[in-house]
Amino acid sequence: MMREIDTDVCVVGGGPAGLVLALLMLRSGARVTVVECARAHQRVVRGEILQPGAMELLDALDVLAGARARGAHEHHRFLVIEGERVLLEADYRLLPAPYDHLLSVVRPHLLDELLARCRRSPGFRYLPGRRAGALLRREGRIAGVIAEGPPGRCAVRARVVVGADGRFSRIRRLAGIGAGRADAFAQDVLWCTLVTPPEEPPVRDVRVYRTGGGPVLVYGSWPNRIQIGWTLPHRRYGHIAALGLDHVKERLVRAVPRYATLIRDQIRTTADLGVLDVFSARAERWVADGLVLIGDAAHTHSPIGAQGINLAVQDAVVLHPLLARALAEGDTSAERLAEFERRRGPDIAAVMRMQTLQSRAILSQGAFTTRVRPRLARALRRTPLYRKILQRMAYGNPSIRIADAGVCGRT
Repeated sequence: MMREIDTDVCVVGGGPAGLVLALLMLRSGARVTVVECARAHQRVVRGEILQPGAMELLDALDVLAGARARGAHEHHRFLVIEGERVLLEADYRLLPAPYDHLLSVVRPHLLDELLARCRRSPGFRYLPGRRAGALLRREGRIAGVIAEGPPGRCAVRARVVVGADGRFSRIRRLAGIGAGRADAFAQDVLWCTLVTPPEEPPVRDVRVYRTGGGPVLVYGSWPNRIQIGWTLPHRRYGHIAALGLDHVKERLVRAVPRYATLIRDQIRTTADLGVLDVFSARAERWVADGLVLIGDAAHTHSPIGAQGINLAVQDAVVLHPLLARALAEGDTSAERLAEFERRRGPDIAAVMRMQTLQSRAILSQGAFTTRVRPRLARALRRTPLYRKILQRMAYGNPSIRIADAGVCGRT
């Protein structure tokens, strides 16, 4: 017999967007059930850098300190380097403390801290090891999900469903909403993780090395890891891999010779490498009657500029008061929920434009890029515009703040 669960909000996807929203809605008195396909927070996820905007919001939720205590790593600058020359620099130390840096936090540490906070509420249910097999409908509107998995099958009936299940969102597909994919970047990223010796000093900058074989992203990760992401033309990795693992390793060695020994010793099989299909997307719509999409399910971004978690957290914060009021007033129609896209859409469009410019800066070639642009960048640093650009990268829309639970209405 299928288990029946009745809740106010069913969040599908227990990533940063889903769990931040769950925590906020619990604080507003809603009953929340989270359906998560993973049985534990052990999935390999490369995006783990928090921008100051996300840090400030997580701090306001009393989550940041706990996540940091579990293990994190600060970065002071974002650098684009060619040879020995710094072509572009974003120095986060120029921002006001305490959010004057980037923070690499292991994804399970952040999710475990969020989950621990959610579990303090009696109105919270967490269903790990299950995926949404189907949407429940009532009188033409979405009214819950069928959650399927080894722990058992259950029907989660909800007043509203939130699709926070990532860029390949199953909820979005089940609702018949197009992904709106755009191959604007036409790239793949080949990822690997290296373990550094304990005596080696940590890398305190996020660096992009421009090489003849494509840009290579390098940053330090807790506790003693180095994350390396090699940018390749879309679907090119197969051609390179066909030449053998040793060929791939030597290409990486040429790109980042500093880590030659680690690359040769630690990349032993193709299982030590991962390939990320890089694309941007904006779903054809973010809502339906009884449904709203957030995070990568609504809008997918390139890893350039490390905006993923920032956008996910901000999505949840923006949606929270809108959704709480909609529930309090008994109206979760598409027309009512569309207010979320109207408010958040301009921010997302601005980030996509910024990432396109960043991509061009990293990938472009020629004398202007290597000679003229660094001089302009150094001159820009001495102007107020530099701090304005840095602030935009770090915070996105600075007006986004967590709403007090008392003003959101009780469900």
